[in-house]
Amino acid sequence: MPPLSGPHSISGTDTSFLEHVRASAPHILDLRLGEAGTMPQIPHGTTIVAVQFPGGVVMAGDRRATVGSMIASRQMEKVFPADESSAIGIAGTAGLAIELVRLFQLELEHYEKIEGDSLSLDGKANRLGSMLRGNLPMAMQGLTVLPLFVGFDHAKQQGRIFSYDVTGGRYEETAYHCVGSGSVFARGALKKLWRPDLTASEAVRVSVEALWDAADDDSATSGPDSVRKIWPIVARVSEQGFEYVSAQELTAHADAVISQRSNELKSIVVLEPGERSTGNTAGPRNDSDSRGGDE
Repeated sequence: MPPLSGPHSISGTDTSFLEHVRASAPHILDLRLGEAGTMPQIPHGTTIVAVQFPGGVVMAGDRRATVGSMIASRQMEKVFPADESSAIGIAGTAGLAIELVRLFQLELEHYEKIEGDSLSLDGKANRLGSMLRGNLPMAMQGLTVLPLFVGFDHAKQQGRIFSYDVTGGRYEETAYHCVGSGSVFARGALKKLWRPDLTASEAVRVSVEALWDAADDDSATSGPDSVRKIWPIVARVSEQGFEYVSAQELTAHADAVISQRSNELKSIVVLEPGERSTGNTAGPRNDSDSRGGDE
């Protein structure tokens, strides 16, 4: 790889790391699929949820990555710190999404080093949108990346949520939002579970429960795995900064959800083989019964 030196060396006014790389070494960002019709089998990340609470925002992501109908990974990480006061979650083409996160982290770090101060939360959200626009040619070929961005706005003293489309369009969301294959089911759960007065701990519980509901209906989304002890990745962003929720706290929330759901399902009768409806234990119908005893 050619060194980044000479006429394209970084100047004190070059606040965008991505624009500098595009100008000095565009081949680094050039990704081609090759001949048409040779789309490889690529892992995809699935469901991300974000939930506001007074004083911050919680982001949670399931751990499953899929290739078609097959599980490619049970331990994929989809929630990352963007910087000390914001977080980014990824859904879509896994490799491109993780690369986008790394570039975005570098972009924010580079700006802070050049300017001596961090971008505003709106500025960070706008930078992420412009990076997504650069991925549009890949999205048109089916390699879509859909991030969810959250952060604590020190000026407004509140957590904020930003969603995006494949063209880089930026949209601010209120209360909660979801992206990924299980987002429809997670959103349905959040409509019933979210309250404006949630505590930080309750927001984590609501996020875990929403992912559980998504996993119940979407095969590409995983819920808490108590057998393997694999829990969703959950992060809180508040005035104190970014922090991952501990495995101990997630275990407690997952156990509470499992206990609650088990109690709710006690009254449901599961049909035994050969039963047509609840209470029918007569077994399969014999066609000769309908004709009587005579042929």
